[in-house]
Amino acid sequence: MDRDADVLTLARQRPARFDVAARTSFPPLRRGRLAHLIRQDLWRALQSLRGFSPVVRIATMPGGLMVTAGGRVSGPVAPTVQRRIAALLEDPERRARWSTNARLGDPAV
Repeated sequence: MDRDADVLTLARQRPARFDVAARTSFPPLRRGRLAHLIRQDLWRALQSLRGFSPVVRIATMPGGLMVTAGGRVSGPVAPTVQRRIAALLEDPERRARWSTNARLGDPAV
């Protein structure tokens, strides 16, 4: 995990690289917790994609967070992969769970 004042990046391989990605926004939440939750669901959804290594980048913006999720893929990437990532990021049930578990002031890690 790399952190600076405004950006947190969660990746297993360095440097973090986005061969495929999608973006979404969130209200203010705990960035580290949110990144781990999204990465976990992203891995579950795309673990069958050969050579996939998930990356989540969260940038602090006025009024909330901008999340970029996707990752590194060894080999060609089908156009459907980006749509699958976008669908995952916009899934209302996942967003509610992520927001609940990453809310500010929550003592759980």
